[in-house]
Amino acid sequence: MADNDLGSLLGNLLGRGSSSGSGKMLGALFNGASRGAGSSLEGLLGQLRDGGLGAKVASWAGTGENENISGAEIAQALSPGLLASAARSCGLREVEAADQIAETLPVAVDKLTPEGQIPKEALEELIAQQLQ
Repeated sequence: MADNDLGSLLGNLLGRGSSSGSGKMLGALFNGASRGAGSSLEGLLGQLRDGGLGAKVASWAGTGENENISGAEIAQALSPGLLASAARSCGLREVEAADQIAETLPVAVDKLTPEGQIPKEALEELIAQQLQ
């Protein structure tokens, strides 16, 4: 699926509309994270866990309160090229992209993991289920 299609779905999931810049940013991020890492949700969360954010990721995917995260933490945890690529695809500087991701990613992960588990379905299927 193209970044724009996934971005539109994510924008709708976040309640920000299909033209949401946040949705587009997350779409680019998820698509970049999926390369060689199984599903894009698992791939991205795995990168963040490997980057030292395991407790925060667990809070978003769990059933309790979501822990906040900063743009600096996002930038430090993601692979060097992933943030740059996502930012470039949305016409943002990396620091702006990281801040936008920090604001929206916990909400998106929380909505995509309603049972507190990372589902095995494709990201597009997960979003479609949540939008029904």
